[in-house]
Amino acid sequence: MRRFLKRFCRILLVIALISCLLLLLLRRKYDEVMVELTRTQVTNSTSDLINDAVADQIAIDGIGYDQIVYFEKDAAGKITALKTNIGQVNRLKTDILNTINDEILAIDHTDLGIPLGSLFLPEMLSGKGPQIPVKILSIRNSDGYFESNFTHAGINQTLHQVHMFVLVDVAVLVLGRTIIFTVESDVV
Repeated sequence: MRRFLKRFCRILLVIALISCLLLLLLRRKYDEVMVELTRTQVTNSTSDLINDAVADQIAIDGIGYDQIVYFEKDAAGKITALKTNIGQVNRLKTDILNTINDEILAIDHTDLGIPLGSLFLPEMLSGKGPQIPVKILSIRNSDGYFESNFTHAGINQTLHQVHMFVLVDVAVLVLGRTIIFTVESDVV
């Protein structure tokens, strides 16, 4: 009986070593795929949050185009210039970035994860199987800036759009490895 137990323990040890070696080889092989899937998933989640945060903040503050940009007119009432209310723009930017930071850090990490099927047989099992957890650790930096674009919109018409570009540096933990990258989003 004792001899059988020793033999059984040796077989289990060999199986455990082979399993660990196989796991390390798979991890090394799929490491770059994991990084790209993580980036894609966090970028998609973060971009959605950025768009929602901008829309929510504009709705909460009741900010309209005429509060950000106003027209300067001559004595005849013709528009001679567009001017930007810098104070309002800076306040809006600060409010939006604060909302974005809070929302990103509040993402439920159980919602983020990479299904094993997306790694091993993506043609057939994409999005299926148990999830490898992904957790957003921190936001290292977030910044935003505004840009105006003028586009020809017909006879004697010009379309003016104000874009907010948001850049968020995110640190993510996946499989014990920290990945740092920047998520960029453009909101009109």
